[in-house]
Amino acid sequence: MLVYIRESDKDKIICNVDEKDIAEHLRERLKKEQEEKEHKKKEKAEAHLYTIIKVARDDDLAEQIGKDICFDLVDHDKVRSFHIQKQMPFNVFKEEVAREFGIPLQFQRFWLWAKRQNHTYRPNRPLTPLEETQSVGALKEVSNKVHNAELKLFLEVELGLDLRPIAPPYKTKEDILLFFKHYDPEKEELRYVGRLFVKSAGKPIEILSRLNKMAGYAPDEEINLYEEIKFEPSVMCEPIDKKITFRASQLEDGDIVCFQKPLPVESTNQYRYPDVPSFLEYVHNRQVRPLLFSIQ
Repeated sequence: MLVYIRESDKDKIICNVDEKDIAEHLRERLKKEQEEKEHKKKEKAEAHLYTIIKVARDDDLAEQIGKDICFDLVDHDKVRSFHIQKQMPFNVFKEEVAREFGIPLQFQRFWLWAKRQNHTYRPNRPLTPLEETQSVGALKEVSNKVHNAELKLFLEVELGLDLRPIAPPYKTKEDILLFFKHYDPEKEELRYVGRLFVKSAGKPIEILSRLNKMAGYAPDEEINLYEEIKFEPSVMCEPIDKKITFRASQLEDGDIVCFQKPLPVESTNQYRYPDVPSFLEYVHNRQVRPLLFSIQ
């Protein structure tokens, strides 16, 4: 831009600008921009001193499964994140979790997630008391065999009859933590209904009444069980024999069991996806493909 200035007005226009000469709203804006710039600069300089902890809870699973996701348990990008110094003892971090979620320290149990060979991502094992005395940075190294700036955890919270937090049950090697999804073929709806500890020597038939309660069914309702094994590159969802042990079915911590009411054979054709495997296959193949136009 070319600007002409009278020689006689030069001293009035080309002069030093004092802060009071700048409008109030511009001063506030410039100040805010400078503060943000300094904050980002500081964050970048100190990034190596911090890590991100992502904490998934039952509420996240219930909120996401059937809406945002169908496979696995949770999208970690949509759970509560904490920006924590690596040197902070994990027990101190638990105090921050207590303030955030209202769960007292003694009622918190954290599980590490693990990526399996079939590319699923599941809670693998609870942190040991010794690990909880370590720093957050040390735990991140334990959980991540590859370079990753994040520590992903599942927060297990058990509720009493009054729906208030209670101490988590003692876990032995015989106890298996399973997650459950319920499928309704009429609504074509899959939702998360909860989790249970089972004994590896126990059998699915022994927990059917508890699963029915989760789904809102009568205690003696007949239901079919399936294990959601993997979904990439193809879906693998297989029936579970209710009369053999969990160990014989090769179920382990973090596994997902889907269940539904069996449909009468004569009414199967009335439903597009009559069972869990057919519904998961549909979801897996459901893609939004771009339209392709050919130019002649």
